[in-house]
Amino acid sequence: MIKLLQIVPRKGVNLYGLIVRKEIELAQKNRGTFYRAGPKEKDRAKWAHLKYRGWVKIRRSESGVVTAEIRSKGPGGNNSQIFEAFVGWIDRHFGDKVHCMNVQYWQ
Repeated sequence: MIKLLQIVPRKGVNLYGLIVRKEIELAQKNRGTFYRAGPKEKDRAKWAHLKYRGWVKIRRSESGVVTAEIRSKGPGGNNSQIFEAFVGWIDRHFGDKVHCMNVQYWQ
């Protein structure tokens, strides 16, 4: 199952830039559980998780909204651990910079 997470930042916050910088900072300290799993592209990133199977594709829109397409590769394709890990990561590091998050479920 694919989940599409739309993250709306608070006014004036470049949330995508903060997310990417935080992942780089954690990776340099060997502390992060998410890591870049694809080539560098402008306003896009693909991440994987050390423990959970699947990936997260992150995009920045012109309006500043960050979308994250989250696909789990767990048994039956319905494993929500990577989704929960990503939402928790966003909340832990950027909860005060997020206005709201919306989730859409795709089959």
